[in-house]
Order: sequence, then C-alpha cells, then structure tokens
Amino acid sequence: MTMYATVDSPLGELLLVGEEDTGAAGGVALASLSLPGQKGATVVQDGWTHAPAAFAGIAAQLREYFEGRRTRFDLVYADGRGTDFQRRVWAALDSVPYGETVSYGRIAERIGMPGAGVRAVGTAIGRNPLLIVRPCHRVIGADGALRGYAGGLECKERLLGLEGALAVR
Repeated sequence: MTMYATVDSPLGELLLVGEEDTGAAGGVALASLSLPGQKGATVVQDGWTHAPAAFAGIAAQLREYFEGRRTRFDLVYADGRGTDFQRRVWAALDSVPYGETVSYGRIAERIGMPGAGVRAVGTAIGRNPLLIVRPCHRVIGADGALRGYAGGLECKERLLGLEGALAVR
C-alpha cells in the first residue's frame, strides 16, 4: 500500500511518499521526498492513502534537521528504486557527511567510474527520489560552484547554508 503525507518545512511543504513496511519505525519505508516546485516531483496518485501518523517519525527527524539538531537520518527506504548504477551513486551520496561537500568527479571515483563517468553520475544524482535525506545537495562542481539540484539552486544553497557548508547569501 502506498501512503503519503505532507510536512511543513523552511523550504515549503514537503511531500513524503512511502510503502507499508512492518519492519520500519511507524510502519512505513520512505520511497520519495519531494520539494515544492521540484523538477520531476512525485505527484499524489489515486488510490494512495493519506497517512500522516505513519510518517510522524520521519517528520520529527526532518524538523530536527531544519532546527540544526540532527546531522544524520535514521530511516528505512523502500527497496527496488532505480537502476543498479543509480543505487551505487545514491549509496555514495549517503556517505557524504553533514556539513561537507564533494564534487561530482569525486562521487564518480568512489563508484569506480572516474573521468567519463561524471555525466552519468550527475544524471543519477538528478534522479534521486529522496531529496534532503539522501544528500544530493552536498554535491557541487569541481570548481566549488553550485550545479543543478532538482529542488532548485536556491534550495540547495539554503540546505548547504543550514549545514554550515556554505555561507548563505
């Protein structure tokens, strides 16, 4: 069963989508976290169940993050999303610590695809369905410039500023 809830945040209303998982806290495995105005954002579908209580634990962790009291998320993610390559890239994203940034090239090196793999890595990062909690916002250009973010560069800048990885304008 697919469930969803919305959560207010400093970036606007976030859409959380998950699947029933009896092994997960609250009984939900997170499948998607979308930002307002996000390119390719998940849209609520007919037949999905509005279940804010199922997402209470996830919502609490997001509030703590935005308040600067959480640096790591402890969540269960829905299995089977993305290609093998995308999952390798996303696993590399999960290893980027709070308050730090890494280049697309460095992510390509971490998964064994230096050089030519940078574009493919960027595409896989752009398909990350779990914005904020899977920290694709921490990936920047080799020159230190902010590059693409499905939620928009302003959101990327705000998230990096929150984490102390970038001075907010």
